[in-house]
Formats: sequence, C-alpha cells, structure tokens
Amino acid sequence: MKYEVFYGKGMGKVKKEYLDIYEVVKNLNEVVYTGKALDYKAQKLIAIGITASRCDETATEKQMRSAMKELKATPEEIVDVLRVVLLLSGMPAFTKGMRILEEITKK
Repeated sequence: MKYEVFYGKGMGKVKKEYLDIYEVVKNLNEVVYTGKALDYKAQKLIAIGITASRCDETATEKQMRSAMKELKATPEEIVDVLRVVLLLSGMPAFTKGMRILEEITKK
C-alpha cells in the first residue's frame, strides 16, 4: 500500500468517483508507513500478521506477495510472523497462513 497499491475491491470505484475519500486514504497510508522507528519491511510483516490473524485469506495472500516482491521478504521471515499468529490467534489462522505461503512459493 505504501506505493499507492490499494487491495480493497472497492478502491477503484472510490478513486474514480470519490476522489476526496481516496486522497484521505492515500494520505493516511503515507502517515502510517513512515519508517520512523520501524522500516517499511517490518511494518509490512506486521500487516501480514494482522491479516493472517483475522483469517482474511485474500488480504493475507496479497500482503505476502507484496512483501516478497517489493521488499524481498523471505518465506522464513513470513513463517516467523506466522509463528506469532499461532501463539496469539491459534491453529486455524496459522494453518491458513502457512497454506497461503506454500501456494505462493510453489509458483
């Protein structure tokens, strides 16, 4: 998202028809991903953990793909994140995240 890639299905319509709202989301994105104390890669890994813990398969996949492509996050780094998901959110969230990672790394 830092690079103005918004994954929400409705963002295309928002950008076309509600530019004022789109600009607010874009500005919020820039404020959140500052890299002041944590660099963008660390913040992206946190985003993976949050989406995985919510069992949001689409968002988890997109966050993982983005982290791996843009920031060269490794599968091992993502597994470390998923270990925390296991501890705090349980087996279903963890196994979904692991399945998604496996599907991404197979290709």
